[in-house]
Amino acid sequence: MTAISPTVDRAAARNTSIAVAEARARVRLRRRHALVIGLRLAILVVFLGLWELGADYNIIDPFFFASPSGIWQQIWSWVTEGTSQGPLWLQIYVTLEETFLGFVIGAVGGIAAGIILGRNRLLADVFSIYIKIANSVPRVVLGSVFIIALGLGMASKVALAVVMVFFVVFANAFQGVREADRSMIANAQILGASPFQITTSVIIPSAMSWILASLHVSFGFALVGAVVGEFLGAKQGMGLLISTAQGAFNANGVFAAMIILAVMALV
Repeated sequence: MTAISPTVDRAAARNTSIAVAEARARVRLRRRHALVIGLRLAILVVFLGLWELGADYNIIDPFFFASPSGIWQQIWSWVTEGTSQGPLWLQIYVTLEETFLGFVIGAVGGIAAGIILGRNRLLADVFSIYIKIANSVPRVVLGSVFIIALGLGMASKVALAVVMVFFVVFANAFQGVREADRSMIANAQILGASPFQITTSVIIPSAMSWILASLHVSFGFALVGAVVGEFLGAKQGMGLLISTAQGAFNANGVFAAMIILAVMALV
């Protein structure tokens, strides 16, 4: 008969206890996840229920604050019958197209400008005052200027989205370049790396976390820019849908468009 050493027994028991602890931790994690989802749904149901009851019993005026049932009916009407500007999917497509174009152009421009000015202190000192002035101008004013200069088409909305994205990405890219590890830059210079090689091999990878952080939030700014531009003046888009609903005092339409935009931003 083969004897099992105490060491093997202890190792097996330890492995078993670890497996049991991990299984219990996974169960607790799943339960907590289910609890969080359940609480979120409960809060949403209670909020919508109170809102609907308040509108039904005139505790809140549905003419100004709409109602969940009215908002749903408005969305369903847009889906099945279309909007006054055309099919709902076309309004969503136009806004998303303007958003993506503005996001890409603004992000590329912001990254390039941030890296160039971050690497060249003279250029940074020269252009910093102009960047501060441009960034201080209210975006709504710029939207009006773009509509006057570029018309009611897509170009004015893309331009406003570009401005919204550019300054966010530029600030992070510039700061990321300035925060690059100086010892790594010095080592690269000692090894004979050119300024271009230092920028591409040391500076940009070091600043990438800053850049990616700005890209994560700047898409929302691009959507805001496109919608604000459409709200000020457009031929199609979700912003025009909100403006039309507002002009008709259609609170359900305003809230319905807001919900669709929120879903677009989250997705």
